[in-house]
Amino acid sequence: MKMGSAFNLGRVFGIQFRLHYTWFIIFALVTLSLVAPNWLSLPQWVIGVITSLLFFTSVLAHELAHSLVARFYGITVKSITLFILGGVAQIAREPTRPGVELKIATAGPACSLVIGGLFGLIWLLTKGVFAPVAEIAGWLAIINVVLVVFNLIPGFPLDGGRVFRSLLWYFTGNYKRSTQIAVRVGQGVGYTFIGLGIAIALLSLFGRAPFGLTLFSGLWLVFIGWFLENAASSSYRQTQWRDALHGFSASQVMTSGYPVVPPNITVRELVQGYIFTGGYHLFMVADEGRVEGILTLDNIKSVPQPSWQATQVKEIMTPVDKLKVTHPDQDALSILEQMEEDDINQMPVVSGGRVIGLITRDNLIRFLHARSELGV
Repeated sequence: MKMGSAFNLGRVFGIQFRLHYTWFIIFALVTLSLVAPNWLSLPQWVIGVITSLLFFTSVLAHELAHSLVARFYGITVKSITLFILGGVAQIAREPTRPGVELKIATAGPACSLVIGGLFGLIWLLTKGVFAPVAEIAGWLAIINVVLVVFNLIPGFPLDGGRVFRSLLWYFTGNYKRSTQIAVRVGQGVGYTFIGLGIAIALLSLFGRAPFGLTLFSGLWLVFIGWFLENAASSSYRQTQWRDALHGFSASQVMTSGYPVVPPNITVRELVQGYIFTGGYHLFMVADEGRVEGILTLDNIKSVPQPSWQATQVKEIMTPVDKLKVTHPDQDALSILEQMEEDDINQMPVVSGGRVIGLITRDNLIRFLHARSELGV
């Protein structure tokens, strides 16, 4: 699932916290399930909303546990996004040692287990004394334990799948092979969920579904299975792409065919003379052969159109001294990881104090696609 359709809510421990639009769907479903069948009871609605908010706070704490352990080992965490199936932490790079991955993967379930235990204790202390609090605490204790059990299913990219991969990686010493096995298991888990969901949905139509399961239960399992299979496949593709960059340097993946524009032309001249006619989206700004900066569409869009005629490109470009740069011999994979870590889309390649090329995300994607198409 793409996480682009999300909005920022602020930072937690310095990590960007985001909500995907699908979060509102599951929030509504959880709340409604807690309110039913007391639709006209205001106290029940209050309990339902509070419980749902505390549940997603628990999910956030689960992802924060992963993120803080990752950050302890020097891995940058860009954001945490809550969505329909829980949460996901976006990290800049994968762990480089199996032991580190094991610690990161187990941090989330351990946190959820502690939270479940705390809510269980609150339930014990409040049952028969303050029923609303006991009701909230009891549900949250159970759901956090369920979250632990679900996440420890050994299917990549679930936490259990990452634990499984880290153990395979430790015993075999082969990261790529361990990832392949963990992904295949993850896909198998996904297909199993889909199969069970279809079976439950069909049985429910004839009133024979076990344990009171319904058509909705079956469809929900199918959706979870579909998501897990897609997530496993997507994770493996990313691993393959990263592996394909090994052994290549910046000089082999950079481009020197970028358009160069003078610093004193106006934004309007640039748009009409280069973007509309040439379709370029990125420019090097140079004066008499000396590169002064880079100009992107984002720079241009920051200027109101009525001001295009009076604004020169040197006023809105990103100067070279403010850019992250690389050198010709730097490993291409480390460049990609640095781009992801610093959330940048391009890096000039500098040699002898001069810019000799440019690496963009688009360059790297085209390079990877070309290798994939050629089977090399």
